[in-house]
Amino acid sequence: MRITISGPPGSGKTTVCRILGERLGLDVVVSGHIFRQMAKERDMTLPEFGHMCEIDPQVDIELDRRMVEIASRSENLCLEGRLAAHMLTRHGIAALRVLMTADIVERSRRVAEREGGSPEQRRAEIEEREACEAKRYLTYYDIDIRDRSIYDLIIDTTDISAEEVAEIIIREAKKHGGNAR
Repeated sequence: MRITISGPPGSGKTTVCRILGERLGLDVVVSGHIFRQMAKERDMTLPEFGHMCEIDPQVDIELDRRMVEIASRSENLCLEGRLAAHMLTRHGIAALRVLMTADIVERSRRVAEREGGSPEQRRAEIEEREACEAKRYLTYYDIDIRDRSIYDLIIDTTDISAEEVAEIIIREAKKHGGNAR
């Protein structure tokens, strides 16, 4: 079973991936961890690194290439990333494609709880990051991140727990025999 989990920062993607990994015995690959590590290696903040990525497309291209390579080698994985569904679709790799959304106020609260700082500070960073990513994805890949047509399942996580989200995804995965499209 191959599942992609996409969505904006603070929507619960990583937590749900971990739950799915545990409950379904899937390997979990989180693009955000790779991206953060790449920023840290360059001694940059995420916004700084994101701006660098606007100038140098090779970082995004390399990250996405690695994700596709991992997905092509394994049918037993949960792949978390903003473009995971798009990249697998472009490369003809079957998966259940899930988009998780949540209200910006709730997402900001979650990120502040996880990483520190105030929800207001985190909201500003999230909005800056999302604008930066939307621009890069459109420029580098001709992907409009607001286009939801690629997803098999869209879940608003604002008012439900990660466990409930995982249950919804597991039910949908069973309907699709583990994979979709």
